[in-house]
Amino acid sequence: MRRPPPVPGRCVSGLLAVVLAAAVAVLGAAPPAAAHGTLAMSTPATGATVGEPLATVQLYFTERVADNAYFAVTAPGGGRVDNGWTHGSPAPLDQPVREYLLVDGKFEPREYTTGFPAVVKLAHLPAAGQYTVSYLSVASDGEPVRGTMSFRYTGRVTAAPQGWRPPTTGPDPSLVAAAEQHETSGHGSPQSAGASAAPAASPAAPGAAPPAAAPADAGDAGGPGWLGWLGVVVAVAAVAGVVGWRHRAAWAGGPATRWPWTRRPAGRAPRRAPAARAAGRAKSPGPKPRPATRGGGPRRDPAGPGEAPEPAPAGGPRLGDRGLAVVVGGLVVALLAGFGLGRVGAGDGRAATAAVGGSPATGSPVAAGDGHQHAAGAGAHTHPGDGDPAQAQVTGTTVSAGGYTLKPVTRSQPAGVNADYRFRIVGADGRPETRFAVVHDKPMHLVVVGRDLGGYQHLHPTMAVDGTWSVPLTLKRAGGYRVYADFATTAADGTARPLVLGVDHQVPGAHTPATLPAAQPRATAGPFEVEMVGTPTIGATVPLSFRVGRAGAPARLERYLGAYGHLVVVREGDLGYVHVHPDQELVDGAPRFWLTAPGPSRYRAYFDFQVDGKVHTAEFTFDLG
Repeated sequence: MRRPPPVPGRCVSGLLAVVLAAAVAVLGAAPPAAAHGTLAMSTPATGATVGEPLATVQLYFTERVADNAYFAVTAPGGGRVDNGWTHGSPAPLDQPVREYLLVDGKFEPREYTTGFPAVVKLAHLPAAGQYTVSYLSVASDGEPVRGTMSFRYTGRVTAAPQGWRPPTTGPDPSLVAAAEQHETSGHGSPQSAGASAAPAASPAAPGAAPPAAAPADAGDAGGPGWLGWLGVVVAVAAVAGVVGWRHRAAWAGGPATRWPWTRRPAGRAPRRAPAARAAGRAKSPGPKPRPATRGGGPRRDPAGPGEAPEPAPAGGPRLGDRGLAVVVGGLVVALLAGFGLGRVGAGDGRAATAAVGGSPATGSPVAAGDGHQHAAGAGAHTHPGDGDPAQAQVTGTTVSAGGYTLKPVTRSQPAGVNADYRFRIVGADGRPETRFAVVHDKPMHLVVVGRDLGGYQHLHPTMAVDGTWSVPLTLKRAGGYRVYADFATTAADGTARPLVLGVDHQVPGAHTPATLPAAQPRATAGPFEVEMVGTPTIGATVPLSFRVGRAGAPARLERYLGAYGHLVVVREGDLGYVHVHPDQELVDGAPRFWLTAPGPSRYRAYFDFQVDGKVHTAEFTFDLG
């Protein structure tokens, strides 16, 4: 019998080697998240309950904060009670903190055992409840250091100093500009600077001074991404298919399973399968004459009557079915394990941040650059951004982002007519996306706002099997509108990838823009009076609470879409969209949100809440000059 040449086996071995090399490259190319100058600990500790009056709050960072850093302390009633801040003396940290710095193209871990405090003075403690410290600085590598920490005060009320007035100043404009310049250059995202320090696995030497900071580029901190993993998985699948095919071909030997380079020369009789050869031998015992070999010698079939079965070809696979399964399965398991370890490592970083006083443990927001901000615990999903680094904290200003496009069926409708608004979310391949994650009880949130910031609606479309979404929509006034699709697609690895896309919609007719109401902290929504407690601040993350009352008594709020309220903020002019969500539980009896205002402008905030099964909306204007 003519045996296949050894080339295919070598090719399979080569392919396996390529896959192993790719696995090593991908696993090795997943650097840890980088950060610098992060919050390491605080006094009082994050989440602590304090029963005695405080004069200061001390925040310890892994490097000295900028001289123009911004600190604000918000009391339970929403007013500020900070009275300036100073640099403190360095002190040992409760536990070492590890940060990853990019040095000569490689991420190197560095452990810090010394904290550099900013001492924030408290003018007074006007009430018992939760106090929040907001901070904004820029690290030595240019990375924004932004976040919050909170503690609960249960002690007696203290009086403000004579002549003291609550501060109204915001961050230094140059500080905000520096932070925004770094974020919009693709290096980071809001609040990212405080979210990647991790306690060291082993304590550093006692009393060791923190090493000098090396420049770090957080923009290179990402892993290989889904494209890299997809390529490796495809390679593994290809090798598995090749090995299986080659293994089958080596034993079946039929024309349909031969390798292209081992095709039978013209005129040669086809090989028969082993069963057919056995049947032929039974009919005609003895060897049959065979054509001469190229060397001129006679050629005979070694498997004559009574001889042992033909062994496997020398050039074929040398592993059995079980061995091949173990090799390929091992590759897949190794890749999946490496990917999982990378995910766990990222998660450990976030958990460790919580342990040392970072944002996740405080209830402060976690944002990833798409303007869609969530409090800690708002849901296990990520925010990749909308693809435009220039829109670091707002979104909805583009119809395409993140590889998806919002395609409405129609772009206009008559005034006062109830019409179905229909649209699709189309992927980069031109096909409608149909895999959406349920976020806040719905797979799609459609928000409609007039260009004059009136006519707000929060709708929930339904999707047909072909990926077409539809929802009844009535627009009473003529004019231009912005339609925002707020959704999260389900990636191949099962994670949610949120996006907000926006498109214009027209209602023909004479249009008279409505005048935007003046900024004030109170609004009416049906029979309810709603008070917005807190001060939106450009560049800084601050808490906003909403107290809802009816006839002088607090209203009993119900959960709506999984939370005690929802807040949509739209910027005047470009209609930049910021969708924030509250803490999962009420804080001091009110829904609390976390907002980072992206820049100077006027904003309109729409607060949705539910009482007695009915949803109401309170609207507020705030002007950030």
